Amino acid sequence: MTSDTTIPTEDQIRRAPKVLLHDHLDGGLRPATIIDIARETGYDGLPETEPEALGTWFRDAADSGSLERYLETFSHTCAVMQTRDALFRVAAECAEDLAEDGVVYAEVRYAPEQHLEGGLTLDEVVQAVNEGFREGERRAMEAGRRIRVGALLTAMRHAARALEIAELANKFRDQGVVGFDIAGAEAGHPPTRHLDAFEYLKRENNHFTIHAGEAFGLPSIWQALQWCGADRLGHGVRIIDDIKVAEDGSIELGRLASYVRDKRIPLELCPTSNLQTAAASSYAEHPIGLLRRLRFRATVNTDNRLMSGTSMSREFGHLVHTFHYTLDDMQWFTVNAMKSAFIPFDERLAMINDVIKPGYAELKSEWLFRQAATERAVTSDSSRYEG
Repeated sequence: MTSDTTIPTEDQIRRAPKVLLHDHLDGGLRPATIIDIARETGYDGLPETEPEALGTWFRDAADSGSLERYLETFSHTCAVMQTRDALFRVAAECAEDLAEDGVVYAEVRYAPEQHLEGGLTLDEVVQAVNEGFREGERRAMEAGRRIRVGALLTAMRHAARALEIAELANKFRDQGVVGFDIAGAEAGHPPTRHLDAFEYLKRENNHFTIHAGEAFGLPSIWQALQWCGADRLGHGVRIIDDIKVAEDGSIELGRLASYVRDKRIPLELCPTSNLQTAAASSYAEHPIGLLRRLRFRATVNTDNRLMSGTSMSREFGHLVHTFHYTLDDMQWFTVNAMKSAFIPFDERLAMINDVIKPGYAELKSEWLFRQAATERAVTSDSSRYEG
């Protein structure tokens, strides 16, 4: 427990530099944009046609306790992401929204195979999204904010295009794509079904993360790491199942949990999303608290900003309120994430030393000036009364 005076304010949380590794492009659209594109393209399947009502519908539909039901909401967002203009707009707005929330580096993932219904090729999908991200970065810069966005190309684990998407990720790796991912319902679709894609990426010295340890437990994590060779775990929250906390407070790590911690394997934790899919019962009970204490390579992420009604600032706000985290804790999570990003080492190091640490130092210095101002006011009042 820390003193309330060391807890960051809502404004400081928003202004703090943040790094986001797990965010789905088709899970972060603005409701108004969905409605606009649906109208332009003739899509008439939306459950609501007013932005506020539509945003509420997405959150309520996703708040079901079922990963499968949660994933159903994406049928509407993907339906309006089938043209080049739509993909460009959604990607540009994504970068703008993240920058406005204080995110300085983000890796945003999407599945190119889900955006072909309008006649686009896989290459055209990637090009449109990449150009949108660059436009969003430019707009953010004009607004006085800085952000860098890299794309992760996702293959759907229930489909059979993983190798094709892995090759696509490798093709565009020097043009804005920083890595590969598989996503979708975990149960019945183990990552080992896509070993050819992962073996290809390893031969090409490319990066990949795997959705594992969210709806399915330790076997999913074990396969992602020991069979597939994942660099990071998308979610990985169920690693908690391999950690025993005794009544006296002593903690015992199983072999898999020890391996994950010892090897510094990044966990892309998404607290609000985990509550929606019943991977955790509350913020207070979310494993991130214990994983932070045990110094796992834990990171904080949004997953799907639209479906969860969240942002990086909201995620950190929940954690600050629940665990009384300070700016030092926020910096720890943020540096963890930047260390784990899929960009070159020297660029990660520059982001940490030249952007993240100075940003937190500036915020932390505000406490000193605020304290000094308070002391001056008290001294002034005392002098007046004494006079």
